[in-house]
Amino acid sequence: MADIHTQSATALGRAMDEGQISAPEIMAAYLDRIERFNPKINAIVALRPRAELMAEAESASRGPRKSWLHGLPFAIKDLQNTKGLRTTMGSPLFADHVPTEDDLLPARLRAAGAIIIGKTNTPELGLGSNTFNPVYGATLNPYNTAHTVGGSSGGAAAALAMRMLPIVDGSDMMGSLRNPAAFCNVYGFRPSWGLVPSSPAGDVFLHQLSTDGPMGRSPSDIAALLDVLAGPDARQPNARSQAAPFAPLTPEAAPKRIGWLGDWGGAFTMAPGIIAQCEAGLAAFAALGHEVETVAPPFPADAIWDSWTTLRSYAIAAAQHAAYRDPAQRAQMKTALIWEIERGLGLGAMDIARASALAADWQRALVALMGRFDALTLPSAQVWPFEIGVEYPTEIAGVQMDTYHRWMQAVIPVSLLGLPALALPAGFGAKGLPMGFQLFGLRGDDQGLLALGAAYHQAVDWPNQMPPVE
Repeated sequence: MADIHTQSATALGRAMDEGQISAPEIMAAYLDRIERFNPKINAIVALRPRAELMAEAESASRGPRKSWLHGLPFAIKDLQNTKGLRTTMGSPLFADHVPTEDDLLPARLRAAGAIIIGKTNTPELGLGSNTFNPVYGATLNPYNTAHTVGGSSGGAAAALAMRMLPIVDGSDMMGSLRNPAAFCNVYGFRPSWGLVPSSPAGDVFLHQLSTDGPMGRSPSDIAALLDVLAGPDARQPNARSQAAPFAPLTPEAAPKRIGWLGDWGGAFTMAPGIIAQCEAGLAAFAALGHEVETVAPPFPADAIWDSWTTLRSYAIAAAQHAAYRDPAQRAQMKTALIWEIERGLGLGAMDIARASALAADWQRALVALMGRFDALTLPSAQVWPFEIGVEYPTEIAGVQMDTYHRWMQAVIPVSLLGLPALALPAGFGAKGLPMGFQLFGLRGDDQGLLALGAAYHQAVDWPNQMPPVE
């Protein structure tokens, strides 16, 4: 098969099923790409030796096929513990950490026959939508290496865009599957919370903000990977059952009503050109026969922000307070992490109760709005990919940002409620940098969003515009 790296992940799986290509051929092609391009963008880290990987590919080609993923190379986001493979989480606290067992996501991938070749780069402990850390350094945008890939699934998005991997995983608390997808011209999918359960460690009841999920160069590839990652785990009491397979995915042809929330009535400050770029992308839905309608803000943006920042700081403090209380470990934490922990430690029970009540109010308002629409849309980011030396944007269009993450406020209406959201690429701005928008609905709407995305992809196929890095 010519140009292996240009084929979709599912096409490669089918080709192996039919004996048209072998796992060693695919592995060699991708390792060649990594050898050529990874030094230029630094997306894949902890890469295993080529000889080991080729031997595993040879073994995979001789055994019975476990799934469509069997024999495909896969690099895991470096927030997931992977047995026998260095897992740093981008933090000096874990720089030499080699887990003795897999987290749930890599365990499911191994069971499906994927060959784990290494990790993908992430910000320190996944915090901040900019992929750089003191262990591995920064990941550069393949469309312009002077700019960021976003984050925290930035290494995954960049590797995918650069065709160094056929399909990738990521995670999303505050846009970490959506922001890098927009910045790298690919698709990212945040599933309904609980559809892809996390490893059952620590609290499994209260913290419902973050989720793992797939990223791909098409919604069809995403649906196929979702079939591998989704499904309940008895140790996770809030895990959702998967009603039916997501793949193969049938593009949605029946006219749907799509609500465009834009900049939330001016509440979300946007860099010049973002709204116009997203509206140009939405025009593809209108051309397909879907109705796109501009929607007034359905709920106060400040209330969503208040609830989100409270629950986020609470969750981060709960996870990291033990390390923070050790002065030696605290000295190795970045400023944003310390700010979140200290803010979380200062919260009281009534603060958490009030934040949860605000989220419930937003849920009720959303349900009322969704009585009129099949899906809603927002930009996936409020700024274009910014220069690599910038830690985070401190102002947008002259408006000062009051926190390190205010510039990502447009993603939290989805994150706060654990909604499914598909990040779609929307083309390129005046400087040739990618941008995208997010399509979302109520919990459980995953299949419908992916089907709408598949129809959009057939019409535009933006990821087919390869990065200029050569």
